[in-house]
Amino acid sequence: MRIGELERRTGVSQRLLRYYEEQGLLRPQRLPSGYRVYSDADVTTVGHIRNLLAAGLSTATIADLLPCMGSAGGQLVADCPELLLDLHRERARISAAIAELTTARNTLDQVIATAPPSVEHAAAQLRDVG
Repeated sequence: MRIGELERRTGVSQRLLRYYEEQGLLRPQRLPSGYRVYSDADVTTVGHIRNLLAAGLSTATIADLLPCMGSAGGQLVADCPELLLDLHRERARISAAIAELTTARNTLDQVIATAPPSVEHAAAQLRDVG
């Protein structure tokens, strides 16, 4: 299939699909005319890329991980021990970021809770205007 069909089937823009190719995430066949030709497996790969991006992984990390990933029933499967170590590291990094954001949110909640009613009322009026 050509890039337009892959875009239609995955919902991912042609621009992003070309970017994924630049990053080594997709490797379409090239016709002598230069046109890219994608397989049905590329539809699945794009879905995996999107899921890994949504999980907070960078395209560089995904490029390292994809060769060690399999698919079973549409689910990603870690096929290499090194991959599992990398995934544990990424999960720990994401967990640390969540903990930092939770602490920041709790601090803001505490500061907001200490505002006198008159300040809260004024802030509400500003929110309504802006």
